[in-house]
Amino acid sequence: MGLVFSHRFCHIRSVFAHTLNGSLIVSYSVTLFIQCIVDAIYPEVGEAMVRLFSKLGVAMAYPEDQTCCGQPAFNSGFRIEAKKAARRFIEIFESAETIVCPSGSCVNMVRNHYPELFKNEPPWQDRAHRVAAKTFEFSEFLVDVLKRKDVGASFDGKVTYHESCHLLRGIGVSRQPRTLIANVKNIEFIEMPDADRCCGFGGAFSVKYADISTAILSDKIQSIEATGADVVVGCDMGCLMNIQGMLSKKGSSVRVMHLAELLAR
Repeated sequence: MGLVFSHRFCHIRSVFAHTLNGSLIVSYSVTLFIQCIVDAIYPEVGEAMVRLFSKLGVAMAYPEDQTCCGQPAFNSGFRIEAKKAARRFIEIFESAETIVCPSGSCVNMVRNHYPELFKNEPPWQDRAHRVAAKTFEFSEFLVDVLKRKDVGASFDGKVTYHESCHLLRGIGVSRQPRTLIANVKNIEFIEMPDADRCCGFGGAFSVKYADISTAILSDKIQSIEATGADVVVGCDMGCLMNIQGMLSKKGSSVRVMHLAELLAR
């Protein structure tokens, strides 16, 4: 875990350091928590986040020994295995000043379920609470911590937004992505009907209950296409991967894009 993104992270950071030629004013320092699906399948999302943070003067660290946060095991009922992953995560990240992740789903795991996992182990629960308190989702960090609504991005096209379940219901993030999208120059932002309805992914849910998942996803695709948007933006690549799968199968011209990719333009 971490090899694909780690290589690209070091390259991007060095390119920006050379380009800026020492003119960068550091405004904040963060440690990047890059979830599995971005590291293994969509490293370009992590790259976009690095480019944007570099532009905004955010200093970054990337622990190369980070692994899965344990969410897949936790959601499947394997609490012992999830607890092992959680312990490792805490040990790696507890010295960080601020932790930022481009996934509401993984942040929800750390923030809400780590303390639950260690409810019978007070010392570990205390450590879990401390890590949870300084772990932020990408858009949440930009708007609520950095106080940035306009990051200088520009995009010519029609965009709609899909609200991921864990992002919205787990950690209560809804306003922040919309604020950032609305401030992108030249963009036409179109609200999606039932934007907060599930896309049917849910990790293992889409495998165990494929028929139900497909029916839910079909409704989501109809909502996306009803907007006439060129791009559907989201904050979780699991959802966007699921959505892109059906869009591609239908031969739709609508593309998916993580918020970080939109804002790094």
